[in-house]
Amino acid sequence: MVLLSYALRRLIRIGCLTVIDAQGRTHRFGQPGAIPAATLRIHDRALHTQLVWKPELALGEGWMNGTWSVEDGTLEDLLTVFAVNLDTAPPLPWETLGEKVAFLFRPLRTWNTPARARRNVAHHYDLSSRLYELFLDADWQYSCAYFMDPGETLDRAQENKKRHIAAKLRLEPGMRVLDIGSGWGGMAIYLAREFGVDVTGITLSTEQLAKANERARAAGLDDRVHFSLTDYRRIGGSFDRIVSVGMFEHVGVVNYPAFFAQVKKLLAPGGVALLHSIGRMDGPGSTNRWLAKYIFPGGYAPALSEVLPAVERGGLWTTDIEILRLHYAETLRHWRRRFEDNRAEIARLYDERFCRMWEFYLTGAEMDFRYLRTMVFQMQIAREIDAVPIVRDYMVDGERARKRHAAPVSG
Repeated sequence: MVLLSYALRRLIRIGCLTVIDAQGRTHRFGQPGAIPAATLRIHDRALHTQLVWKPELALGEGWMNGTWSVEDGTLEDLLTVFAVNLDTAPPLPWETLGEKVAFLFRPLRTWNTPARARRNVAHHYDLSSRLYELFLDADWQYSCAYFMDPGETLDRAQENKKRHIAAKLRLEPGMRVLDIGSGWGGMAIYLAREFGVDVTGITLSTEQLAKANERARAAGLDDRVHFSLTDYRRIGGSFDRIVSVGMFEHVGVVNYPAFFAQVKKLLAPGGVALLHSIGRMDGPGSTNRWLAKYIFPGGYAPALSEVLPAVERGGLWTTDIEILRLHYAETLRHWRRRFEDNRAEIARLYDERFCRMWEFYLTGAEMDFRYLRTMVFQMQIAREIDAVPIVRDYMVDGERARKRHAAPVSG
Protein backbone atom coordinates (compact mmCIF):
# COMPACT_ATOMS: atom_id res chain seq x y z
CA MET A 1 0.00 0.00 0.00
CA VAL A 2 3.04 2.27 0.37
CA LEU A 3 3.52 2.85 -3.36
CA LEU A 4 -0.22 3.22 -3.95
CA SER A 5 -0.43 5.86 -1.20
CA TYR A 6 2.49 7.72 -2.77
CA ALA A 7 0.78 7.68 -6.18
CA LEU A 8 -2.59 8.83 -4.81
CA ARG A 9 -1.03 11.66 -2.78
CA ARG A 10 0.47 12.99 -6.00
CA LEU A 11 -2.76 12.52 -7.92
CA ILE A 12 -5.56 13.76 -5.66
CA ARG A 13 -5.34 17.55 -5.40
CA ILE A 14 -9.02 18.34 -6.00
CA GLY A 15 -11.79 16.78 -3.92
CA CYS A 16 -11.33 13.87 -1.55
CA LEU A 17 -10.65 10.18 -2.05
CA THR A 18 -10.85 7.73 0.85
CA VAL A 19 -9.33 4.29 0.34
CA ILE A 20 -10.01 1.35 2.64
CA ASP A 21 -7.25 -1.14 1.89
CA ALA A 22 -7.46 -4.93 1.94
CA GLN A 23 -6.39 -4.97 5.63
CA GLY A 24 -9.26 -2.63 6.55
CA ARG A 25 -7.05 0.42 7.12
CA THR A 26 -8.37 3.82 6.03
CA HIS A 27 -6.32 6.30 3.98
CA ARG A 28 -7.49 9.77 2.92
CA PHE A 29 -6.18 11.81 0.02
CA GLY A 30 -7.05 15.37 -0.91
CA GLN A 31 -9.08 17.66 1.31
CA PRO A 32 -11.49 16.06 3.83
CA GLY A 33 -15.03 17.24 3.25
CA ALA A 34 -14.26 18.46 -0.26
CA ILE A 35 -16.46 17.80 -3.27
CA PRO A 36 -16.21 15.64 -5.33
CA ALA A 37 -15.64 12.79 -2.90
CA ALA A 38 -15.83 9.01 -2.87
CA THR A 39 -14.65 6.01 -0.88
CA LEU A 40 -12.99 3.04 -2.58
CA ARG A 41 -12.75 -0.28 -0.70
CA ILE A 42 -10.14 -2.78 -1.88
CA HIS A 43 -10.99 -6.46 -1.33
CA ASP A 44 -7.85 -8.04 -2.78
CA ARG A 45 -4.31 -7.27 -1.60
CA ALA A 46 -2.95 -7.81 -5.12
CA LEU A 47 -4.74 -4.62 -6.17
CA HIS A 48 -2.44 -2.53 -3.98
CA THR A 49 0.35 -3.25 -6.44
CA GLN A 50 -1.71 -3.61 -9.62
CA LEU A 51 -3.25 -0.15 -9.26
CA VAL A 52 0.26 1.32 -9.18
CA TRP A 53 1.85 -0.48 -12.13
CA LYS A 54 -1.13 -0.89 -14.47
CA PRO A 55 -3.82 1.48 -13.17
CA GLU A 56 -6.04 1.54 -16.27
CA LEU A 57 -6.33 -2.23 -16.51
CA ALA A 58 -6.46 -2.84 -12.75
CA LEU A 59 -9.19 -0.29 -12.10
CA GLY A 60 -11.44 -1.57 -14.88
CA GLU A 61 -10.83 -5.25 -14.27
CA GLY A 62 -11.18 -4.79 -10.53
CA TRP A 63 -14.65 -3.27 -11.00
CA MET A 64 -15.65 -6.05 -13.41
CA ASN A 65 -14.44 -8.77 -11.04
CA GLY A 66 -15.64 -7.19 -7.80
CA THR A 67 -12.17 -6.93 -6.25
CA TRP A 68 -12.91 -3.32 -5.31
CA SER A 69 -16.14 -1.48 -4.64
CA VAL A 70 -17.43 2.01 -3.90
CA GLU A 71 -18.19 2.30 -0.19
CA ASP A 72 -19.60 5.83 -0.11
CA GLY A 73 -20.97 7.38 -3.26
CA THR A 74 -21.28 5.85 -6.74
CA LEU A 75 -19.02 4.71 -9.54
CA GLU A 76 -19.71 8.08 -11.16
CA ASP A 77 -18.52 9.87 -8.00
CA LEU A 78 -15.33 7.84 -7.87
CA LEU A 79 -14.44 8.28 -11.54
CA THR A 80 -15.22 11.99 -11.26
CA VAL A 81 -12.61 12.32 -8.49
CA PHE A 82 -10.03 10.61 -10.68
CA ALA A 83 -10.97 12.53 -13.83
CA VAL A 84 -10.83 16.03 -12.37
CA ASN A 85 -7.36 15.29 -11.02
CA LEU A 86 -5.86 13.41 -13.97
CA ASP A 87 -5.82 16.49 -16.18
CA THR A 88 -3.38 18.41 -13.94
CA ALA A 89 -1.59 15.78 -11.85
CA PRO A 90 2.16 15.34 -12.48
CA PRO A 91 2.88 11.95 -14.06
CA LEU A 92 4.64 9.33 -12.03
CA PRO A 93 8.11 8.36 -13.30
CA TRP A 94 7.00 4.86 -14.35
CA GLU A 95 3.85 6.27 -16.00
CA THR A 96 5.94 8.38 -18.35
CA LEU A 97 7.92 5.32 -19.39
CA GLY A 98 4.72 3.30 -19.82
CA GLU A 99 3.20 5.97 -22.07
CA LYS A 100 6.31 5.99 -24.24
CA VAL A 101 6.20 2.21 -24.61
CA ALA A 102 2.46 2.27 -25.41
CA PHE A 103 3.02 4.95 -28.04
CA LEU A 104 5.88 2.97 -29.56
CA PHE A 105 3.66 -0.10 -30.02
CA ARG A 106 0.58 1.87 -31.09
CA PRO A 107 1.03 1.23 -34.85
CA LEU A 108 1.08 -2.53 -34.24
CA ARG A 109 -1.98 -2.44 -31.96
CA THR A 110 -4.02 -0.37 -34.43
CA TRP A 111 -2.77 -1.98 -37.64
CA ASN A 112 -6.25 -2.89 -38.77
CA THR A 113 -5.96 -5.05 -41.86
CA PRO A 114 -9.31 -6.05 -43.43
CA ALA A 115 -9.33 -9.37 -41.55
CA ARG A 116 -8.31 -7.80 -38.25
CA ALA A 117 -10.77 -4.95 -38.69
CA ARG A 118 -13.57 -7.48 -39.18
CA ARG A 119 -12.63 -9.29 -35.93
CA ASN A 120 -12.41 -6.04 -34.00
CA VAL A 121 -15.81 -4.90 -35.24
CA ALA A 122 -17.39 -8.23 -34.35
CA HIS A 123 -16.05 -7.94 -30.79
CA HIS A 124 -18.18 -4.87 -30.10
CA TYR A 125 -20.84 -4.42 -32.77
CA ASP A 126 -21.93 -8.03 -33.24
CA LEU A 127 -23.31 -8.15 -29.73
CA SER A 128 -27.05 -8.65 -29.49
CA SER A 129 -29.01 -5.92 -31.28
CA ARG A 130 -31.36 -5.99 -28.31
CA LEU A 131 -28.56 -4.63 -26.11
CA TYR A 132 -28.20 -1.52 -28.25
CA GLU A 133 -31.96 -1.12 -28.59
CA LEU A 134 -32.19 -0.89 -24.80
CA PHE A 135 -29.97 2.18 -24.40
CA LEU A 136 -29.75 4.00 -27.75
CA ASP A 137 -32.30 6.45 -29.17
CA ALA A 138 -35.18 5.30 -31.36
CA ASP A 139 -33.02 5.63 -34.51
CA TRP A 140 -30.12 3.56 -33.12
CA GLN A 141 -27.52 6.34 -33.38
CA TYR A 142 -24.35 5.07 -31.67
CA SER A 143 -22.32 8.27 -31.93
CA CYS A 144 -22.20 11.75 -30.42
CA ALA A 145 -25.53 13.59 -30.45
CA TYR A 146 -25.86 17.34 -30.98
CA PHE A 147 -27.54 19.20 -28.10
CA MET A 148 -28.76 22.56 -29.37
CA ASP A 149 -30.67 23.45 -26.20
CA PRO A 150 -30.27 22.42 -22.54
CA GLY A 151 -32.62 19.66 -21.53
CA GLU A 152 -33.17 18.24 -25.01
CA THR A 153 -34.06 14.57 -25.20
CA LEU A 154 -31.58 12.11 -26.64
CA ASP A 155 -33.89 11.43 -29.59
CA ARG A 156 -34.09 15.11 -30.48
CA ALA A 157 -30.35 15.62 -30.06
CA GLN A 158 -29.62 12.71 -32.39
CA GLU A 159 -32.04 14.15 -34.93
CA ASN A 160 -30.16 17.44 -34.59
CA LYS A 161 -26.89 15.59 -35.34
CA LYS A 162 -28.20 14.06 -38.55
CA ARG A 163 -29.59 17.41 -39.71
CA HIS A 164 -26.32 19.16 -38.80
CA ILE A 165 -24.28 16.70 -40.86
CA ALA A 166 -26.70 16.83 -43.79
CA ALA A 167 -26.38 20.62 -43.94
CA LYS A 168 -22.62 20.26 -44.40
CA LEU A 169 -23.11 17.75 -47.21
CA ARG A 170 -25.27 20.10 -49.34
CA LEU A 171 -27.40 17.27 -50.65
CA GLU A 172 -29.56 17.38 -53.74
CA PRO A 173 -32.13 14.81 -54.94
CA GLY A 174 -30.65 12.00 -56.95
CA MET A 175 -27.13 12.30 -55.56
CA ARG A 176 -25.16 9.13 -54.89
CA VAL A 177 -24.04 8.94 -51.26
CA LEU A 178 -21.63 6.50 -49.61
CA ASP A 179 -22.01 5.93 -45.85
CA ILE A 180 -18.76 4.39 -44.53
CA GLY A 181 -19.56 2.61 -41.28
CA SER A 182 -23.33 2.72 -41.70
CA GLY A 183 -24.20 1.11 -38.37
CA TRP A 184 -27.84 0.12 -38.01
CA GLY A 185 -28.78 2.26 -41.00
CA GLY A 186 -30.22 5.35 -39.33
CA MET A 187 -28.12 7.96 -41.12
CA ALA A 188 -28.53 6.37 -44.57
CA ILE A 189 -32.30 6.04 -44.17
CA TYR A 190 -32.58 9.63 -42.91
CA LEU A 191 -30.63 11.05 -45.87
CA ALA A 192 -32.63 9.03 -48.40
CA ARG A 193 -35.97 9.91 -46.86
CA GLU A 194 -35.35 13.61 -46.23
CA PHE A 195 -33.23 14.52 -49.26
CA GLY A 196 -34.16 12.03 -51.99
CA VAL A 197 -30.63 10.68 -52.41
CA ASP A 198 -29.46 7.14 -53.16
CA VAL A 199 -27.31 5.74 -50.37
CA THR A 200 -24.85 2.86 -50.26
CA GLY A 201 -24.01 1.90 -46.69
CA ILE A 202 -21.08 -0.34 -45.78
CA THR A 203 -20.36 -2.03 -42.45
CA LEU A 204 -18.27 -4.92 -41.15
CA SER A 205 -20.89 -6.00 -38.61
CA THR A 206 -23.27 -8.82 -39.55
CA GLU A 207 -25.67 -7.78 -36.79
CA GLN A 208 -25.76 -4.19 -38.03
CA LEU A 209 -26.17 -5.28 -41.63
CA ALA A 210 -29.20 -7.44 -40.87
CA LYS A 211 -30.89 -4.71 -38.82
CA ALA A 212 -30.12 -1.98 -41.37
CA ASN A 213 -31.61 -3.98 -44.24
CA GLU A 214 -34.67 -4.77 -42.13
CA ARG A 215 -35.15 -1.08 -41.31
CA ALA A 216 -34.72 0.03 -44.94
CA ARG A 217 -37.40 -2.43 -46.04
CA ALA A 218 -39.74 -1.32 -43.26
CA ALA A 219 -39.26 2.32 -44.33
CA GLY A 220 -40.03 1.46 -47.96
CA LEU A 221 -36.62 2.73 -49.00
CA ASP A 222 -34.82 -0.48 -49.96
CA ASP A 223 -34.88 0.68 -53.61
CA ARG A 224 -32.73 3.70 -52.72
CA VAL A 225 -30.79 2.49 -49.68
CA HIS A 226 -28.47 -0.50 -50.02
CA PHE A 227 -26.22 -1.98 -47.33
CA SER A 228 -23.40 -4.48 -47.69
CA LEU A 229 -20.71 -6.17 -45.60
CA THR A 230 -17.77 -4.40 -47.21
CA ASP A 231 -14.43 -2.97 -46.05
CA TYR A 232 -13.88 0.67 -47.06
CA ARG A 233 -10.74 -0.40 -48.92
CA ARG A 234 -12.76 -2.72 -51.17
CA ILE A 235 -15.65 -0.54 -52.23
CA GLY A 236 -15.73 0.72 -55.81
CA GLY A 237 -17.78 3.24 -57.73
CA SER A 238 -18.21 7.00 -57.79
CA PHE A 239 -20.13 9.06 -55.22
CA ASP A 240 -21.22 12.68 -55.05
CA ARG A 241 -21.07 12.62 -51.27
CA ILE A 242 -19.35 10.49 -48.65
CA VAL A 243 -20.29 10.49 -44.97
CA SER A 244 -18.59 8.59 -42.17
CA VAL A 245 -19.84 8.87 -38.60
CA GLY A 246 -18.09 7.11 -35.72
CA MET A 247 -16.07 4.76 -37.93
CA PHE A 248 -12.74 6.58 -38.30
CA GLU A 249 -11.75 5.62 -34.74
CA HIS A 250 -11.37 2.04 -36.04
CA VAL A 251 -9.10 2.86 -39.00
CA GLY A 252 -5.73 3.13 -37.23
CA VAL A 253 -3.04 5.74 -37.82
CA VAL A 254 -1.01 3.62 -40.24
CA ASN A 255 -4.07 3.34 -42.48
CA TYR A 256 -4.91 7.06 -42.70
CA PRO A 257 -3.13 7.53 -46.05
CA ALA A 258 -5.06 4.60 -47.54
CA PHE A 259 -8.34 5.87 -46.10
CA PHE A 260 -8.05 9.34 -47.60
CA ALA A 261 -6.67 8.01 -50.89
CA GLN A 262 -9.83 5.90 -51.11
CA VAL A 263 -12.02 8.90 -50.27
CA LYS A 264 -10.42 10.86 -53.09
CA LYS A 265 -10.75 7.94 -55.51
CA LEU A 266 -14.44 7.45 -54.70
CA LEU A 267 -15.48 11.12 -54.80
CA ALA A 268 -16.97 12.28 -58.10
CA PRO A 269 -15.89 15.69 -59.48
CA GLY A 270 -17.31 18.34 -57.17
CA GLY A 271 -17.72 15.72 -54.47
CA VAL A 272 -17.79 16.45 -50.74
CA ALA A 273 -17.09 14.19 -47.74
CA LEU A 274 -17.96 14.66 -44.07
CA LEU A 275 -15.93 12.84 -41.42
CA HIS A 276 -17.30 12.71 -37.84
CA SER A 277 -14.88 11.19 -35.33
CA ILE A 278 -13.80 11.15 -31.71
CA GLY A 279 -10.49 12.97 -31.30
CA ARG A 280 -8.03 14.20 -28.71
CA MET A 281 -7.14 17.85 -28.14
CA ASP A 282 -3.67 17.34 -26.66
CA GLY A 283 -1.79 15.70 -29.50
CA PRO A 284 -0.97 12.10 -30.41
CA GLY A 285 -1.31 9.47 -27.71
CA SER A 286 -2.39 5.88 -27.18
CA THR A 287 -5.64 4.13 -26.33
CA ASN A 288 -6.53 3.37 -22.71
CA ARG A 289 -5.38 -0.22 -22.16
CA TRP A 290 -8.61 -1.40 -20.53
CA LEU A 291 -10.73 0.14 -23.31
CA ALA A 292 -8.54 -1.46 -25.99
CA LYS A 293 -8.73 -4.89 -24.34
CA TYR A 294 -12.41 -5.09 -23.47
CA ILE A 295 -14.40 -2.55 -25.50
CA PHE A 296 -12.71 -1.36 -28.70
CA PRO A 297 -9.78 -3.57 -29.73
CA GLY A 298 -7.74 -1.83 -32.42
CA GLY A 299 -9.45 1.49 -31.70
CA TYR A 300 -7.74 4.86 -31.52
CA ALA A 301 -9.11 8.42 -31.32
CA PRO A 302 -6.66 10.67 -33.21
CA ALA A 303 -5.41 14.18 -32.74
CA LEU A 304 -6.10 16.50 -35.64
CA SER A 305 -2.35 16.86 -36.04
CA GLU A 306 -2.33 13.20 -37.12
CA VAL A 307 -5.31 13.46 -39.47
CA LEU A 308 -4.62 16.70 -41.33
CA PRO A 309 -1.21 15.63 -42.74
CA ALA A 310 -2.86 12.53 -44.27
CA VAL A 311 -5.58 14.71 -45.83
CA GLU A 312 -2.96 17.08 -47.20
CA ARG A 313 -0.78 14.34 -48.61
CA GLY A 314 -3.88 12.82 -50.19
CA GLY A 315 -4.42 15.95 -52.23
CA LEU A 316 -7.75 16.82 -50.64
CA TRP A 317 -9.10 20.16 -49.45
CA THR A 318 -10.10 20.52 -45.80
CA THR A 319 -12.99 22.94 -46.28
CA ASP A 320 -14.34 23.06 -42.73
CA ILE A 321 -13.57 21.74 -39.25
CA GLU A 322 -15.88 21.94 -36.24
CA ILE A 323 -15.04 20.78 -32.72
CA LEU A 324 -17.91 19.46 -30.60
CA ARG A 325 -17.15 19.85 -26.89
CA LEU A 326 -19.24 18.26 -24.13
CA HIS A 327 -21.89 17.00 -26.56
CA TYR A 328 -20.59 13.46 -26.15
CA ALA A 329 -20.54 13.76 -22.37
CA GLU A 330 -24.26 14.53 -22.48
CA THR A 331 -24.87 11.72 -24.97
CA LEU A 332 -23.11 9.23 -22.70
CA ARG A 333 -25.06 10.47 -19.69
CA HIS A 334 -28.29 9.54 -21.51
CA TRP A 335 -26.91 6.15 -22.60
CA ARG A 336 -25.68 5.38 -19.11
CA ARG A 337 -29.04 6.16 -17.51
CA ARG A 338 -30.93 4.12 -20.09
CA PHE A 339 -28.50 1.24 -19.55
CA GLU A 340 -29.15 1.35 -15.81
CA ASP A 341 -32.91 1.52 -16.36
CA ASN A 342 -32.70 -1.70 -18.40
CA ARG A 343 -29.92 -3.37 -16.46
CA ALA A 344 -31.98 -6.40 -15.40
CA GLU A 345 -32.80 -7.32 -18.97
CA ILE A 346 -29.21 -6.76 -20.10
CA ALA A 347 -28.03 -9.07 -17.31
CA ARG A 348 -30.38 -11.73 -18.66
CA LEU A 349 -28.94 -11.22 -22.16
CA TYR A 350 -25.38 -11.59 -20.85
CA ASP A 351 -24.36 -11.66 -17.17
CA GLU A 352 -23.46 -9.49 -14.19
CA ARG A 353 -19.80 -9.16 -15.17
CA PHE A 354 -20.83 -7.90 -18.61
CA CYS A 355 -23.09 -5.29 -17.00
CA ARG A 356 -20.29 -4.10 -14.74
CA MET A 357 -17.94 -3.90 -17.72
CA TRP A 358 -20.37 -1.71 -19.64
CA GLU A 359 -21.14 0.42 -16.59
CA PHE A 360 -17.44 1.13 -16.28
CA TYR A 361 -17.15 1.85 -20.02
CA LEU A 362 -20.10 4.24 -20.22
CA THR A 363 -19.31 6.05 -16.97
CA GLY A 364 -15.60 6.32 -17.66
CA ALA A 365 -16.18 7.58 -21.19
CA GLU A 366 -18.56 10.25 -19.93
CA MET A 367 -16.00 11.48 -17.40
CA ASP A 368 -13.35 11.50 -20.13
CA PHE A 369 -15.42 13.77 -22.37
CA ARG A 370 -16.63 15.92 -19.49
CA TYR A 371 -13.37 16.58 -17.64
CA LEU A 372 -10.41 15.44 -19.72
CA ARG A 373 -9.11 16.04 -23.24
CA THR A 374 -11.38 14.11 -25.55
CA MET A 375 -13.69 15.73 -28.07
CA VAL A 376 -15.42 15.11 -31.39
CA PHE A 377 -14.47 16.73 -34.67
CA GLN A 378 -16.41 17.06 -37.88
CA MET A 379 -14.19 17.58 -40.92
CA GLN A 380 -15.58 18.55 -44.31
CA ILE A 381 -13.35 17.46 -47.18
CA ALA A 382 -13.53 18.13 -50.92
CA ARG A 383 -11.63 17.25 -54.08
CA GLU A 384 -11.81 20.73 -55.62
CA ILE A 385 -11.25 24.18 -54.17
CA ASP A 386 -14.70 25.40 -55.24
CA ALA A 387 -16.77 22.35 -54.25
CA VAL A 388 -18.57 24.31 -51.51
CA PRO A 389 -19.34 28.05 -51.06
CA ILE A 390 -16.51 30.20 -49.73
CA VAL A 391 -18.54 31.28 -46.69
CA ARG A 392 -20.16 28.77 -44.36
CA ASP A 393 -23.51 30.52 -44.00
CA TYR A 394 -25.07 27.81 -46.19
CA MET A 395 -24.59 25.30 -43.38
CA VAL A 396 -26.49 27.35 -40.83
CA ASP A 397 -29.17 28.49 -43.28
CA GLY A 398 -29.78 24.97 -44.56
CA GLU A 399 -29.90 23.50 -41.07
CA ARG A 400 -32.36 26.10 -39.79
CA ALA A 401 -34.62 25.75 -42.82
CA ARG A 402 -34.70 21.99 -42.40
CA LYS A 403 -35.39 22.30 -38.66
CA ARG A 404 -38.39 24.57 -39.23
CA HIS A 405 -40.02 21.97 -41.46
CA ALA A 406 -39.00 18.90 -39.49
CA ALA A 407 -41.61 16.63 -37.99
CA PRO A 408 -41.78 16.53 -34.16
CA VAL A 409 -39.42 14.03 -32.54
CA SER A 410 -40.75 11.82 -29.77
CA GLY A 411 -38.71 10.51 -26.88
